[in-house]
Amino acid sequence: MATTNDLKNGLVLNFDGQLWTVIEFQHVKPGKGGAFVRTTLKNVLSGKVVDRTFNAGTKVETANVDKRGMTYLYKEGTDFVFMDGETYDQMTIPAATVAGNADYLLDNMEATVAVHDGVPLFIELPTSVELINTHTDPGLQGDRSTGGNKPATLETGAEIQVPLFVGTGEKVKVDTRDGRYLGRVNS
Repeated sequence: MATTNDLKNGLVLNFDGQLWTVIEFQHVKPGKGGAFVRTTLKNVLSGKVVDRTFNAGTKVETANVDKRGMTYLYKEGTDFVFMDGETYDQMTIPAATVAGNADYLLDNMEATVAVHDGVPLFIELPTSVELINTHTDPGLQGDRSTGGNKPATLETGAEIQVPLFVGTGEKVKVDTRDGRYLGRVNS
């Protein structure tokens, strides 16, 4: 148990029988009346975001979420197998938990896995990864109808938009949060 005074970004709360991550919080002390805490919470499993207001000093139940550094090993059917770097224990994580992160996941890549009561909740990848562009059509000079971008397929199978000058076989840096092209990587 903690109070609303102990809230911080990234803290996981057990609220209404579900797990919620604190995305944002603000202590408000109005001139009249009692202080309160305005929060933005994200449901760990569904991703739903809600705004919730608590009176200052209200007790909230925190969830014991263990974030571990793990290495992605391989895909087994639709599941993903990760290995704990300290204990060498392997954990099978369902595709629904990995979700969109699968588009940027390569063998032996480091990721943070959040676990609650032995159940993996979500994985966090580094904010950017370097992947090889395995296929893209050549950009034509003078073709500016698409704003200077063209589709490209990465080595993981993900499709992103890249500038016309990026060719097949080049390594590109990609933002894992939204799939944006960040630049070319010199080998």
